[in-house]
Amino acid sequence: MPPRPLGLGPHLAGAAAARYGLRMAVRRRPIVGVMGSGTEPHEAAAAVLGRLLASRGVDLLTGGGRGVMASVSRAFAETPGRTGLVIGILPGDPEPPPGYPNLWVEIVIRTHLPWSGDRGTDPRSRNHVNVLSSDAVIALPGGAGTRSELVLAGRYGRPAIAFGAAWHDAAGLPPGVRLAACVDEVAAFLDAVLAT
Repeated sequence: MPPRPLGLGPHLAGAAAARYGLRMAVRRRPIVGVMGSGTEPHEAAAAVLGRLLASRGVDLLTGGGRGVMASVSRAFAETPGRTGLVIGILPGDPEPPPGYPNLWVEIVIRTHLPWSGDRGTDPRSRNHVNVLSSDAVIALPGGAGTRSELVLAGRYGRPAIAFGAAWHDAAGLPPGVRLAACVDEVAAFLDAVLAT
């Protein structure tokens, strides 16, 4: 990282760099979005996935609610030695519904966007924010909202993979979305798409 202007803390150094046209390198952790059911926890797949992501030094992004979102967030947050944070993108109109954010969300991002489910690709769905903010998308089993996030991943060019026994086969998945039969395949996917 290039040296920052003398005598300035990191916050002021960034402002000074911007004001004077200096270039400073900022190291950002990759963000991995995990999408899935808001009602079913799919605990076995979510727990192994949360621990894998925590061991990779990434930030975890979910919709911040119950079900898969809570299960993967809990496993991620409770993994010893993790460096990443749990980010929750909340629905709202104007306030989020009960259960949002779940107990493990560390960075809460509130939106005014109420739609999901069958309306998950609608412009008033937070699913756009979930996908656009993710460097990679992993879908645990879910319903129409999860499928819409996979559609949006294709639309916005985000690499995506489906993981979990409840995904019976890849035939019903949007084009370009692979099916991972085991967590090792998810790890290989992350190695490929997050390589710098």
